[in-house]
Amino acid sequence: MTLRKYITMTNIKCIVLISLHIVMVQIIHTNSRTSYLWKLNSEINMIEPGNMQKLPYHTEEIFDDPIFNILVSTVHYGNSWTKRSSDNFCADCQKVNTTQEVREKPTPPLQEQHNKTKYPEDDEVLDCGKPVNFTYYDNLVGIANRLSHPNVPEPQISLIFKKKSTDIDVAALERKLKKAKREKPKSVQLYNQIGNFWRLKGDTYKSIECFRRALAVSPHNAEVLLNLARVLFTLQYLDDAIYLTRRSLEVQPPDKSAWQQYFTLGEIFKAYGHYQEASLHMRHCLQLRPGFDPALSALKEMEASPDNNIHVYTLLIIVCLVLGVLLVIISSLDSTLEVDILETKGQGRHFNRAMAMRSLKMGISPRAMRSKRYNGTSG
Repeated sequence: MTLRKYITMTNIKCIVLISLHIVMVQIIHTNSRTSYLWKLNSEINMIEPGNMQKLPYHTEEIFDDPIFNILVSTVHYGNSWTKRSSDNFCADCQKVNTTQEVREKPTPPLQEQHNKTKYPEDDEVLDCGKPVNFTYYDNLVGIANRLSHPNVPEPQISLIFKKKSTDIDVAALERKLKKAKREKPKSVQLYNQIGNFWRLKGDTYKSIECFRRALAVSPHNAEVLLNLARVLFTLQYLDDAIYLTRRSLEVQPPDKSAWQQYFTLGEIFKAYGHYQEASLHMRHCLQLRPGFDPALSALKEMEASPDNNIHVYTLLIIVCLVLGVLLVIISSLDSTLEVDILETKGQGRHFNRAMAMRSLKMGISPRAMRSKRYNGTSG
């Protein structure tokens, strides 16, 4: 019995060893595409197309692997890692491939080559980057509804960019802003200028997003607040516009003139119909900048208006107050008349009762009794 057990155990060991040997052989001879064990060394980096026979076993199959091509084609270029072509494994190959790409690429027209050489920034997109998530002014209705605003061009914004009365070159201005963006991509002043540029073009959403990005960096910038107020005033969000303008006036540096804030307040109050306050702000604007034509024309227009002293709502309130006073007086008169009538009725009843009692007393007086007796005896 013991011999049989020994033979059985020996057979089991042999079977297990044979199985392990077969598995090991299969693992060695298997080239799995699902498992990678790469080692980049000088032999792989300095490979040449004609020296494939010098490489180790199965090395030529590595170059057919797309994942290996992705890893090898990502090189350190400058200060960052850059994805290059999958065929550029060496400097010599890169020169050959670059020359081949230049030969295969069709030659563009001469005018297109001239434009690309003259204005290489035309391919860039002029924006202020990704929209910011939060600013302190996002609770305003005009900013919250920025996705649904219509595009309203503001041609008067060209006065901000040009120094003379000549027409402005929008394309040249755009190239100038793109160049400034490459030099200082995170400048608050640049965001403000790009927002004004989109106001000139009529893209309301992009202008608001540029101003929001500037306010996210500098929430107390008086110039950005005023420009955003002007955008909302153009869209007739008067409450938001007057809030931002007053906020801009509060944070305006003392060494800078605030005539633009006063002029904007005058325009907003004029749109409200409050001509007295609008005239006051326009006069402040003219004190800080004498001879400003838009303020002069607006002030003359309000002074020539016949209803500039009394507002319609003020007149309505005065009429209601007068009617209320008249009603109170009439009701008080009615109550006093009723009280007088009741008092007179009470006095009349009291008088009649007194007269009756007096007449009754007079009827039973001693003289009357004597006269009655006298008349009776005489009869």
